[in-house]
Amino acid sequence: MIVINLDVMMARRKISSGELAERIGITPANLSILKTGKAKAVRFSTLEALCKVLQCQPGDILEFREEDEPCE
Repeated sequence: MIVINLDVMMARRKISSGELAERIGITPANLSILKTGKAKAVRFSTLEALCKVLQCQPGDILEFREEDEPCE
């Protein structure tokens, strides 16, 4: 399964959901869907914008875990 660590990066960069959504050009509702892991897909343009604003790599936001692997 793919785990979204967006909250972690947002906390590290001290940026709110509203500000991040505005800066990457998506609605706060769509950002919430991403943050909660309910999104079925992520556009590369959105991932690129997230990485640019949060000054990180895609692997800082997206993580693969085996289904039976415990959450941290």
